[in-house]
Amino acid sequence: MKHAAKKLGLMLLTMLIVSFLAFLAFQIIPGDPTNTLLGSEATPERVAALRAELGLDRPFFVRYFDWITDFVQGDFGKSYSYSMPVADMLSGKLAVTLLLAAISFLLTVIVSIPLGILSADCGGWFDRIVTVLGQVTMAVPPFFIGILLTYLFGITLHWFTPGEFVSPGVDFWASAGYLVFPAAAIALPRIAMTVKMLRSGIMGELNKDYVRTSHSRGNTRRATLYRHVLRNAVVPTVAFLAMTIADIVAGSVVVEQVFAIPGLGRLLLSSISNRDYPVVQAIIVMMAFWVVLVNFVADLINQRLDPRLRLQ
Repeated sequence: MKHAAKKLGLMLLTMLIVSFLAFLAFQIIPGDPTNTLLGSEATPERVAALRAELGLDRPFFVRYFDWITDFVQGDFGKSYSYSMPVADMLSGKLAVTLLLAAISFLLTVIVSIPLGILSADCGGWFDRIVTVLGQVTMAVPPFFIGILLTYLFGITLHWFTPGEFVSPGVDFWASAGYLVFPAAAIALPRIAMTVKMLRSGIMGELNKDYVRTSHSRGNTRRATLYRHVLRNAVVPTVAFLAMTIADIVAGSVVVEQVFAIPGLGRLLLSSISNRDYPVVQAIIVMMAFWVVLVNFVADLINQRLDPRLRLQ
């Protein structure tokens, strides 16, 4: 309990620092959102009036305090470009991105865990094939995998129609079906990395003394692997999968562009180009919160799986 409270406090401190840096970054980078909204021909009077309307003429720390106070209450501000609450803009986009991330993570787990175990257990030609395919997959960026999947399954085989995404609110299963292919583009490199990590963890555990003790008691290699080795080997893999969950959300930014998915990624890129700072700040803080929360949960899971960590 003490460990969880300490981690929770650290998580809150991290989020406070991230929120401050996200707010600060858009105050020091060159450019002014009023120039984007009014154009370069706007008079100084109109610029000053718009800055006052947007609250940009107030002191930095006053604006940050008001923003973070409203943010924790669910008020993310108003979009400069669309003049609507940021929370309303993010609600539908967030659902799409989270569904994409969930499918990507599910594919990663259900493929990589059995494949990693089999690779360590079987060895031989199977292990060599998995290793080679993993190296190739890790070397190819997700957006290029997405282009290949679009060409093969979308244009050639017509398994889906590129660009014709259906919102989850309209047809959940049609939306999920469309997202399988971009999810695969995101998941494939992470599957390869997870397989490699799990295989290495298992091989390392198989050389330890308790494995030899298990063999001396008449247990077979496979029985020892599934009864004892996996419990220890899976601990670092759980931590890695936690980082994978966080990375999947961040990695969806480019893949959403390739498959024309109206998620947070596309909104983030368009908001950056339009200097729509309230939208960008909200997305950055939400992504940071996701990363911190996932790692917090993973740490608690590791504490439960590994008794050695509970003794520290």
